[in-house]
Amino acid sequence: MAAETSSATLSPIKTVVVLVQENRSFDHMLGWFKTLNPEIDGVTGSESNPISTSDPNSTQVNFQDKAGYVDPDPGHSFQAIYEQVSGKTWDTNNPDPNPEIKMNGFVQNAERTKPGLSETVMNGFKPEAVPVFKELVTEFAVCDRWFASLPASTQPNRLYVHSATSHGAMSNNTQQLIEGFPQKTIFESLEENGFSFGIYYQSFPSTAFYRNLRQLKYVDNFHQYDLSFKRHCEKGKLPNYVVIEPRYFDILTAAANDDHPSHDVSEGQKLVKEIYEALRSSPQWNEILLLVIYDEHGGFYDHVPTPTGVPSPDDLVGPEPYYFKFDRLGCRVPAIMVSPWIERGTVLHRPSGPDPTSEFEHSSIAATLKKIFNLKEFLTKRDAWAGSFDIVVNRSSPRTDCPEKLPEPVKMRDTDAKETAKLSDFQEELVQAAAVLKGDHLKDIYPFKLVENMTVSAGLKYVEDAFKKFYDDGKKAKEINGAEDSVPADAPTRTTTKTFMQKVFSCLICDH
Repeated sequence: MAAETSSATLSPIKTVVVLVQENRSFDHMLGWFKTLNPEIDGVTGSESNPISTSDPNSTQVNFQDKAGYVDPDPGHSFQAIYEQVSGKTWDTNNPDPNPEIKMNGFVQNAERTKPGLSETVMNGFKPEAVPVFKELVTEFAVCDRWFASLPASTQPNRLYVHSATSHGAMSNNTQQLIEGFPQKTIFESLEENGFSFGIYYQSFPSTAFYRNLRQLKYVDNFHQYDLSFKRHCEKGKLPNYVVIEPRYFDILTAAANDDHPSHDVSEGQKLVKEIYEALRSSPQWNEILLLVIYDEHGGFYDHVPTPTGVPSPDDLVGPEPYYFKFDRLGCRVPAIMVSPWIERGTVLHRPSGPDPTSEFEHSSIAATLKKIFNLKEFLTKRDAWAGSFDIVVNRSSPRTDCPEKLPEPVKMRDTDAKETAKLSDFQEELVQAAAVLKGDHLKDIYPFKLVENMTVSAGLKYVEDAFKKFYDDGKKAKEINGAEDSVPADAPTRTTTKTFMQKVFSCLICDH
């Protein structure tokens, strides 16, 4: 992306913290918060979807406020989302890439997925059911017009979070996982401009999808959340950009806290509470901006039409049979912003620029970091277009009345974690990415036989072991090659033979 001229901003924010949760729409999580603040574009209870979009006399299913523990998982593939937002099923033989957006196909798609699932899809949480969010929205800011970057599932949307593109991916791409997604990320931009970053992971970092983050020099940027996050907060050692990855696997001894169905949302609330309280007690508090978003809507209802006519980040086109041009956004997702520099009860709607059509979406993270830290370049045409949320900093001095503690969430799930269940699609992708770090992508079992009969508990052990080996061998390789960050991953060692992981580091960043 060509360099853009930018004047330095005098932002009081020195550390941006980002947590990306899983698979919930705005209306599902925060729609009923309109009862707390009428300025929020939420729900009133009059919203509905027909059981059949082709039947003008179809029964309507109204949106209600009875959300709780969710199982099973609603559909959120490209095809499912197409039907949810347009009311039409995707026809491979007669595709319509630019359907009219009506937001009227959620019930129809849910019932096609599983009879009775529409009741789950058409329900949202009462504010008191998600007390941590209730406190944060009341005390700080909510954005009611933040969209997923494309109408697709988790992996491509998470790629946009740090690179403003999915490099043409619309779903899981196992070949690209082997090579690593090659696009430049915001991590390299920060490093090039003299700023620091840290990734605090709990089981496996999805940021390992990016090829560049597999480089040897970035090994020290990965931190185990449980061991490091609170300690870094206490010591005032948080880097300029902090990425917190939730726990994606649900087991009896450590419940998942990413909010992906069928995981208990109360565990996600606990995680946000823990993060906030650690930041609030940090000596860096007056320099921090925390953003909590969700990667995509997960098939849950939202009433706001998804924007169309948005710029493709890099003019890549998705694979057959969709040939998606990356010119439509996905559904709205929750977005909560926290800082002592934010007035109580702030609501962000759509941005005022840089383009008349600009919206808040995941590429807004890169756009905002560029503005706050005066970075030299945009990553793609998408973050150059996306709205910057630094406008949420709307005070001339930091508040001194921010709560030190948040409410305790109440457990929603009555049953134990299903650690013997099959892996979800995203969990399979994490295992497949871990297999590359472990070298198992060279085996006949990769990619599908590897995950075919794998349970959640087995998947967790696999990804933890793979990343631990990757991390430990990376640290050893850095010691052998010298401690300088500038040492390339494929530099010759001072020993006569390379370790397996040194070879892997060399291979993982090659172009082949």
